[in-house]
Amino acid sequence: MAKRFCSFLKDYSFHFVSYRRDVSERARQYAYGLMQAGQRKNMDRMAEVVPNTSSQNLQQFLTHSKWDSREVIDHVAQDAGKLLGDPRDACLILDESGFVKQGPKSVGVARQWLGRIGKVDNGQVAVYAALAKGRFATLIDTQLYLPEKWVEDRERCKEAGIPDKEIVFRTKEELGLSMVRRALKKELKFGWVGADAGYGKGTGFMFGLDDMGVRCVIDVHSDFRVYLKDPKPRIPPKGKKGRAPQSYKTDEFVIEVKPLVESVNASFWKRVIVRDTTRGPLELFAYSQEVYVWDGASEYARCFCLIATKMLDGSDIKISLVNKAKGLSLKRLAFMQRQRYWVERVFEDAKSECGMADYQARKWNAWHHHMALVMMVMLFMLTERINQKETHPLLSCADIEELLAKFLPRKDVTKEEVLEHLETRHEKRQLAIESHRRCAKKRRTTAPVQQL
Repeated sequence: MAKRFCSFLKDYSFHFVSYRRDVSERARQYAYGLMQAGQRKNMDRMAEVVPNTSSQNLQQFLTHSKWDSREVIDHVAQDAGKLLGDPRDACLILDESGFVKQGPKSVGVARQWLGRIGKVDNGQVAVYAALAKGRFATLIDTQLYLPEKWVEDRERCKEAGIPDKEIVFRTKEELGLSMVRRALKKELKFGWVGADAGYGKGTGFMFGLDDMGVRCVIDVHSDFRVYLKDPKPRIPPKGKKGRAPQSYKTDEFVIEVKPLVESVNASFWKRVIVRDTTRGPLELFAYSQEVYVWDGASEYARCFCLIATKMLDGSDIKISLVNKAKGLSLKRLAFMQRQRYWVERVFEDAKSECGMADYQARKWNAWHHHMALVMMVMLFMLTERINQKETHPLLSCADIEELLAKFLPRKDVTKEEVLEHLETRHEKRQLAIESHRRCAKKRRTTAPVQQL
């Protein structure tokens, strides 16, 4: 497997060669480090185990080398498409992931919702796209989300190395739609786009996909409102007094999806088997019906299919909206809805086995460089799992990481080197503690005094 990994990396090496410099060896070392550095895959740990490296030259490679992360990510997407692309059974899943990060210099860092820890905290958030088919999935695109207060501070953006064209506020929905457009431009084959309720808060994302002619399966929150009949929006006629009405109105009754689903008679819920799992078949109750979605401003409403599923004990209720659902069976709709599960598994593998969250990167390019290399390594893991599925059907990303960590070249570390590494870690840890104390003291002295 180690030889196959080396061969795989060679196929990507041309991305790291320019007319001035060849940093393909550093890219190989960084990829080795992602597999060998243990639980915390930062550059200090990489340098301890990967031959001929130091944390300084790895940082130089990540932050200052000129290779294009977009080219690498696009290459990963194309290769993933060859493995998983399918116009019927593959899906493109969009989701976001957050990373706890302290310090104001890290690009995009702000107090915002971080789903990984389930609360608002200081950190970075990025939008990702994963291509999935059956039980196999991998990340194929990403972009860091820039909060509005970052975009408003151009000097801060310049210090973080953000390109001029990227210093524009884009919502996560807009970032997601741009990823779908890139996937279509690359002619990746997938049957639908899936996303969680964060992208189903309003109608913009699902309508955007509908306008592209893309089938989508978008989860919605319990208070999302739909119409049971076409609301047929109209502008009321002008009255005898006042200005002529400008806004569309409807007389149809609107209802939230949760009470709608709760009002469905038990006899209309059907048992369906969605897929096989390690614990046996995943069997659910499922229900679907035609509804209309209107944004309150357009001249017409759009017809969607509402699909609701729940476990046999009534727990884990999920409600989604599907466009272009004509001809799809209830079982098929339930299967499509539940395929979003695999993006969570992808994130778990990326963070646990590939160091996705362990980066030491403050600037824009460094962050995207790290993610491109993580995606490249994840693609290798996917390739191995697919190629070995007949002989080793239970092969996991954790297994692959363990094998590579054992058989890739490693530094022969002496007792003295181990102690030296430990001392270096403690020195850096102490510097970080002192830095946090200085920042905290500065905040205390500059904060306005509140009068009691």
